[in-house]
Amino acid sequence: MLKQHIIVVSLLIMIGLPFALAGISQGSLLFLTFEPGGRANGMGRAYSAVADDAFAMWWNPGATAFNRKTQLAGNHIPWLQGSGLDDMFYEYLGWNQYFHGIGNLNAHIIWLDAGTQPHTGPNQENYGDFHSFDVAGAAGYSYELVPEKVGLGGNFKLLYSYLAPGTGATDGKDGSAFSFAFDLGAKFKDVGLPGIDGSIVLQNVGPDVTFVDQDQADPAPLTFRLGAAYTLFDNPMNKMIVSAEASKMLTNDDPLYQRFVTGWNNFDETIYGAGAEYTYLELIALRGGYFADTAGDIVGPSFGVGVQYRFDQRYKLTADFAMVPAGGLVDYNKIFSLGFEF
Repeated sequence: MLKQHIIVVSLLIMIGLPFALAGISQGSLLFLTFEPGGRANGMGRAYSAVADDAFAMWWNPGATAFNRKTQLAGNHIPWLQGSGLDDMFYEYLGWNQYFHGIGNLNAHIIWLDAGTQPHTGPNQENYGDFHSFDVAGAAGYSYELVPEKVGLGGNFKLLYSYLAPGTGATDGKDGSAFSFAFDLGAKFKDVGLPGIDGSIVLQNVGPDVTFVDQDQADPAPLTFRLGAAYTLFDNPMNKMIVSAEASKMLTNDDPLYQRFVTGWNNFDETIYGAGAEYTYLELIALRGGYFADTAGDIVGPSFGVGVQYRFDQRYKLTADFAMVPAGGLVDYNKIFSLGFEF
C-alpha cells in the first residue's frame, strides 16, 4: 500500500509541477485545440493516457501504437448551439491501422465550420455573405518502442483557415492562411504498478501563422499535455478507469524555439481535467468528469454515456454522447461520436 501511495503521489506531482510556470495564450488556429470524441469529453477531457480508439491520434499519437485493429471514428459537435451561433459545427473523422512489423499508420481530418456572416465595406456597403471555416488534415505513425510498455508516435498536419474575404484594409489579401504543424506523443503502460498509464504530448509545433502580412503573424497553438490513468478494476462484469490531465499552451511573441522555455509563465493559464468511466458488461458506459480552464472562464462538470455492441466475434460498434462546460455563451457543448473497429 505504501508503494502504491508513493507512485500515485508522484504521478500527481508530475502532472502539477510543470504547470506552476504556465503561459499566456495568444495562439491562432485555435480550432486545433478543440478536443474531439464523446468518450474523451465525458471524462473531463482527461484522455491522453486513456486513448485507445481512432480519436487517439489527436490526443496522443504515441497511444495509437498499442492498437491492433482497424479503427474508424467520427464526431459531430454543434458548437455553442443555443447562443445565436447555431450554424457553427466541429467535425472529426479519423482512421488507425496496424501493420505487422511496421507499426501503426493513422490519419484524420478536422473541419470547423464557422457559418455564414455578412460581408460589409468600410461604409457599411453590403457585399453579400461569406463562409468562414478551418480545416486540418493529418497523417501519423506510431510504434511500440518497448512492447506493451512504451509507445511513441508523431503526426504531420496541413492547415488551412479562411476567416473573411479581403478588403482595402488588407491590401487585397483574402483573410486566409495556410500552414503546417507537428505532434509528438508517448504513452507509458503499467508505470510502476499494473493498470497505471502515463502520457506526454506536444501538439501543434509549427511556424507562426500569417493571415495578412508577416508583421501581424500569430503563433500556432503549441500545447503541452501530461496525463495519467488508472484502471481500478477490469473483469468480464465491470471495468472502472479514472484519469487526470493538465495542458498548457506555450504561446507568446517569442520565436518558436524560445517558447519551449518562455511559454511556462502565468500559472492561471493551466487547464486541468479529471474523469472516470464505468463500463458494465462491455455494453454500457457511464462517464463523468470535471474540467477547469479558469483563464478561459470554462469550469464545470462533464457528463457522458456510451454504448458498444460486438458482433461476429470481430466487429465492434460504439456510440457516445457527452456534455461539457462551454463558458459564458452557452452552458454546455454537446458531443456526438461513433466508432467502428474490426
